Amino acid sequence: MIDIPSLAKELRVELSSFKSSTARVVGGAAPPPCIIVDKVGESTRIHDPHEYVPQYVSIGPYHRAADLAGEAIKVKYLGDVLSAAAASSTAPMTLEDYLSELAHLEHSVRRCYVHSFDIPSREFVRMLLLDACYILVRFGDVLTPRTAAPPQPAAAAAEEVAVANGVVHAGHRVVPTEERRAAADDQQMAVAVVRDVLYLAENQIPFFVVDKVHQLTFLDGETPVLDAIARYAHDLLSWTEYSVATPTIVAPPALRPEPADLLHLLHMHFTPTVLASGKVSRGGRAVGRWRTATEYHYAGVTFKRRPLSSGGGARSILDVKVSRRGGALQVPRLSIDGETWRLLRNLMALEQSNPSAAGSHVTAYCVFMSQLACTARDVELLSRRGVIVHGLGNDGEVAGLFANLCKGAVFDFDEADQNYLRPVCQVLDRRFRSRPRRWMASLRQKYFLNPWLTAGLVAATIGLVCTVIQAVYSVLSYVKPGN
Repeated sequence: MIDIPSLAKELRVELSSFKSSTARVVGGAAPPPCIIVDKVGESTRIHDPHEYVPQYVSIGPYHRAADLAGEAIKVKYLGDVLSAAAASSTAPMTLEDYLSELAHLEHSVRRCYVHSFDIPSREFVRMLLLDACYILVRFGDVLTPRTAAPPQPAAAAAEEVAVANGVVHAGHRVVPTEERRAAADDQQMAVAVVRDVLYLAENQIPFFVVDKVHQLTFLDGETPVLDAIARYAHDLLSWTEYSVATPTIVAPPALRPEPADLLHLLHMHFTPTVLASGKVSRGGRAVGRWRTATEYHYAGVTFKRRPLSSGGGARSILDVKVSRRGGALQVPRLSIDGETWRLLRNLMALEQSNPSAAGSHVTAYCVFMSQLACTARDVELLSRRGVIVHGLGNDGEVAGLFANLCKGAVFDFDEADQNYLRPVCQVLDRRFRSRPRRWMASLRQKYFLNPWLTAGLVAATIGLVCTVIQAVYSVLSYVKPGN
């Protein structure tokens, strides 16, 4: 038996709610699309599932049940945040105040996730508070003395960023065994924290939760948490040579962009300058797939490294540039380490879940690189040109990782709104289809790269010209013997 009146009443309530939410945007501008946190699709996850799962600390509800270390550390960091609140105010917020404020945000936080969670409100609010405190202590300068001068942007987190990227400086002194072992443990923890908290698409909580806890901790409101975390993200990406952009710094009266979560904050650093300028080409011939670096090289395309520069040059690895006739392709150097693939894959996962809000420019770049460097010969060529730098086993291993980088991603090569590199592809495609240019390029590569072959070709050409002249004079002397 089905209770028809009750079911009809339930549907009427939902329909009324839908109509009221729709009526709020009628006659005005629709609200901007928001970033949601979603699980990575199985078609993408199946190729390398370890790239999307935290291994040290869980943030948010998706991996909350995982058997990971860090729960005791989160409680310790909660105590650090409460101590910082007590030190910065004569009437600090109590623990009950934190929980009460986050309880008011619970409904908004749950709406930021695609999936629903069977987590009681009590446990959900507890999770939000502990995770926000963990992020604030690790990346938000909560423990920095409030009277100290703010660190310089270029060196704010240099030491911690160096540790996070596998560099530990011990100076010229002899490090004792115990201290060296402790430094190694700190290094591994720093790498794990950056990997799990910043890079993973599923391991996130909304940024406004972190901001709310920070506001409750420092009631003066003069030190936005975005400044500290954005500075850390900038230093991290500059150290790894992925980006030198500063997307959170804008001149008034422009609105300051707010990240949805920490991975989205990193994603904001990877906006190509062609998209920031608003100059997107939509016309021209339809394009297909990219070709390999070796094929472009045989067509006469020269690969050059484009340096990163915040003064009008390339701002991130996505700023690929081609000459007007396609003779030179400038690509920012991609320094490959053990975390490169994890970062790129999770940035693509963010775009795949939020195509309207996040775009698809990182996906377009990854597709470009995965086809440009899909063989060992391509990686070897790009390495010689300074476009790729890696410390992996061999070029074939790197090529295999590039070839599998975009498996499961949905992407349209010929859609201008998705493929910001479409004009570059059109120029290179015209270059590749030009037979005279391919012939000249083949001639240069076969004969003009070796000086001995060049000298032999010049000598053979001179000999041929002399033979032709001698033959012409021989015929003329026979036809006109008197002359």
